[in-house]
Amino acid sequence: MATIDLSSYNLSELKGLQSDIEKTIKERQQDEVRKAREKIQAIAQSLGVSVEDLIASSGGKSGVTTKRAGGAKVDAQYQNPADSSQTWTGRGRQPKWIAEGLSGGKKLEDFRISK
Repeated sequence: MATIDLSSYNLSELKGLQSDIEKTIKERQQDEVRKAREKIQAIAQSLGVSVEDLIASSGGKSGVTTKRAGGAKVDAQYQNPADSSQTWTGRGRQPKWIAEGLSGGKKLEDFRISK
């Protein structure tokens, strides 16, 4: 990669270069995504399936499908003892009432919903 001496550029010129570079990067990324879509569509067409079917049937490393909308709802695992309407599945960021309880000496199991 060629090295460019930027020491002779003033701040305005450098910011202009930065803007041009960011614009070019964005355009190239969009072009790469377009090319990837075209390849995926060609593969799906050659197999006689839709792109959605092609993607949904691919197991991937984690086995997680890319369709998340409309997925199975996860039951709540934990409940605020002070307010039973506040529940948490155990996924994602801990709610404030869990974090406060844990910092106050409680254990996560103290909040578990018994079934």
